[in-house]
Amino acid sequence: MPKLVLACLIGACFTGPAFGKDGDDDSGATKAIGATPNIYLDLRTSYATVPAGALPIGFGSSALSTALQSLALANSTTLPTSVSLPSRQSVAVDLPMTVDVTDKVSLYAGVSGTTTYAQTQGWSSFHITSWNVGFQADVYSQNGGSIPTITWQSTITQSIPNGPTGTTTFNNIVELGYAFDKDETRGVLAGIQDTRVEVATALARIHPNIIGYVGGYYQWPSNWKFTGRVGVQHFGGAQLLNFTPVPSFTEPVVRLDLDRMDDNDNRLFGVTAQIMWVPKPSYQLTLRTPLYFVRN
Repeated sequence: MPKLVLACLIGACFTGPAFGKDGDDDSGATKAIGATPNIYLDLRTSYATVPAGALPIGFGSSALSTALQSLALANSTTLPTSVSLPSRQSVAVDLPMTVDVTDKVSLYAGVSGTTTYAQTQGWSSFHITSWNVGFQADVYSQNGGSIPTITWQSTITQSIPNGPTGTTTFNNIVELGYAFDKDETRGVLAGIQDTRVEVATALARIHPNIIGYVGGYYQWPSNWKFTGRVGVQHFGGAQLLNFTPVPSFTEPVVRLDLDRMDDNDNRLFGVTAQIMWVPKPSYQLTLRTPLYFVRN
């Protein structure tokens, strides 16, 4: 899998002239808006709550999930087998440097830091806890036709440090977006997300997580854009060293996005709210404040 992603990244670097676009544009808009690529730090700050006995995956930050998975594995080596995962709160800051290579392809790579809170331990120190690399590409663009835009996003997230309890997360999303108008300001979505976690030790295992979802988006003339997704998440469960196994579940998940765009569909600000049942509710709020070095 890492070799496949690396090959895709290398191939994307040599495709076509460079145009800027929203690096996570759910509408699949393909506007040629400049001769140089957008280059920006896609700063994302997330706050999440996780109930006892659960692991978060959902639509949220893979860096946040990776940090909580690694924390659970690290702590479980000193706990008796009858103890389950405590409830947690977490704050994560993702810093992926992003380049919109063309109007259809974006590449990104960066690091993430987290701090976590448990009732018996308080807030931990803020540390860099993972790095990630990935891409997003429009495999096919609707461009006013009858076939929806097909977008593929793939991300690899590696925990830091990568010791015996380290995890590597492979996250792939394939999304179809059908626009109802030429400017692609309103439309419907459908997609699937597949998340696989590899644990460095053979004594622990986290099973795959799959989400199927539908949704839609609407962008006002003022360039505010709302996107909603509702889906079903199936998590295969986990065995974490000395912990009581985390059970599998099939539960709903909801994600709502509100973004402020410019006239060329570059994101200026965004807020994402997510609720996922794991099986009790887990909440996540994310603020996106991209810092542009080049913006077309």
